[in-house]
Amino acid sequence: MAKFCPLFSSSTGNSIYIGGGDDSLLIDAGMTAKQLEQSLWNIGVDADSISNIFITHEHNDHVKGLKVFSKKHKVRAVMTQGTYEALSEAGALENVSECAIITPDGVDVGCMLIKSFSTSHDSKEPCGYTVEMANGRKIAVATDLGIMTDTVFDAIKGADLVMLESNHDVNMLQCGGYPYVLKRRILGVKGHLSNDACAETVAKLIKTGTTRFFLGHLSRENNLPQLAYQTSVCALSMEGANEGDDYLIRIAKPVWDEKAMIL
Repeated sequence: MAKFCPLFSSSTGNSIYIGGGDDSLLIDAGMTAKQLEQSLWNIGVDADSISNIFITHEHNDHVKGLKVFSKKHKVRAVMTQGTYEALSEAGALENVSECAIITPDGVDVGCMLIKSFSTSHDSKEPCGYTVEMANGRKIAVATDLGIMTDTVFDAIKGADLVMLESNHDVNMLQCGGYPYVLKRRILGVKGHLSNDACAETVAKLIKTGTTRFFLGHLSRENNLPQLAYQTSVCALSMEGANEGDDYLIRIAKPVWDEKAMIL
């Protein structure tokens, strides 16, 4: 049995808890150590039980609490070589308990096998992760990606649960108050995935066997939870899929306030 909880999901900070049996890990640590500890306590998890933090990339909303949390709870940080270099250059790995570079074979965390896949984002070597359970269940996390590449789709297809970025509504972004340069960055191939691109992907994923979806990393300024939700539900409906019968879908909110999704 696996437990999946997006603790934080927004441009302010991101962190996901995944537990399998007696083993548990975080993907990203983008809030303060105190906030991470409190959010874990809220779902009945002792912070000392976390053995590894898998980092997707070096942006602050994904690593803000890494140094303090890792040192305090003796947690290993796992990441790509490029992310390691970027964080080292920024001094963001000082006092981190232990660091490891993920290999193509992945990393075993008890009953879970974690593998990385390359994503398209404006950082040194960004990645997403898949988590394979001993019982054959699979979880995939793909956020902070400007486009849905074949590499990403091949990695996440067939997963039982997928957390996918649904960052912005294109019209809201284009008509909003962001500077032109920032709008261009978000809309670019190394920016963030739109509601429409997310919806197109979930409609393809359900054909591969995915039945549980989380929509994550929603922009507070350029999106609405209900809009992101309805865009994906509409795309799934066009494929003849019915919510509740054929799939479950939730919005990963800025702060966790729902029950965990159990696999």
